Amino acid sequence: MVAQESVQDSLQQEQYIQKFPDKITGRLFYINTYNSFEFSSRQTEETVSLTPNKQNKIGAKVSFRGLSLSYSFAPDFMAENKDNDDSRLFNIGLRGYFGNWMQNLELYSEKGFYVENDMNQVYLPRTKSFKIGGSTGYIFNQNFSFRAITNQDEKQLRSAGTFLPQLIYYYTNYKIRGTGGGGQEIDEKYHSVDIAISPGYYYNWVPTINLLLSAGGSAGIGVNFSDGSDSESLTSMLYDLNFRGAINYDFSDFYAGAQYSYLILNHNTDRSTYTEDNIPYFQAFIGYRFDAPKKVLDISDDVNEKIDSIKN
Repeated sequence: MVAQESVQDSLQQEQYIQKFPDKITGRLFYINTYNSFEFSSRQTEETVSLTPNKQNKIGAKVSFRGLSLSYSFAPDFMAENKDNDDSRLFNIGLRGYFGNWMQNLELYSEKGFYVENDMNQVYLPRTKSFKIGGSTGYIFNQNFSFRAITNQDEKQLRSAGTFLPQLIYYYTNYKIRGTGGGGQEIDEKYHSVDIAISPGYYYNWVPTINLLLSAGGSAGIGVNFSDGSDSESLTSMLYDLNFRGAINYDFSDFYAGAQYSYLILNHNTDRSTYTEDNIPYFQAFIGYRFDAPKKVLDISDDVNEKIDSIKN
């Protein structure tokens, strides 16, 4: 009976999702993403923003059987990158799918920030930030394909939505160094850890067989641990918001599209400062699915067999 139900579930899923298990999915993309901060004083209501020297990037991404790896860099010929001397904005992402589980890991390393308040803006080339973390989520509806949004190694054939709770976790440190607008020397260090449970809902709409429109978001609550060089350690409530939208046109093995997301992490940095930690993300891409080499398929099959034997 269980085996029969499993076959029926598999057949039903095939009506909603087309899989490409023997193909490697590659893409070239343009990307704009960064990690910025906004600090608000509870006492004076003054707001100070810390924004990296933004950069446009190009890169490549490869996906195969639920695993994906991407890398991007900022070429000097792009207009927004002309003033990148003595600044850096590096990020790398890794996303994997294991059954209904979805795992996302990312890293941001930035150098060169603009510090701005209501009075002036100052560029601090020695200011740095580092963030590493990600999320672990569970896709409840097996007829919904998140991989059709992010990796294009699956294709959503019929519209479907899903409840998708996630555990979000990040470690962040930033060092603010330089000379302020009044000539004072700034040298501050902060460490921050974020952990949150973030339930959400996402929907893939397929108006025609080759067009996918997707939208969704999540909101959650958790805890933040902050520690600064000039302040005591603080544990405070964390609130997170995450929005995502995507469009994808898929024809045979060729595909193209764009996706946008915005993650906001709100918490206290110290007893007098409220912090908004932002990660906007935009990507436009074009890609192609090509047959995986037989050796790659054999290695993957061997790994899957070993995993199945351990489970049994």
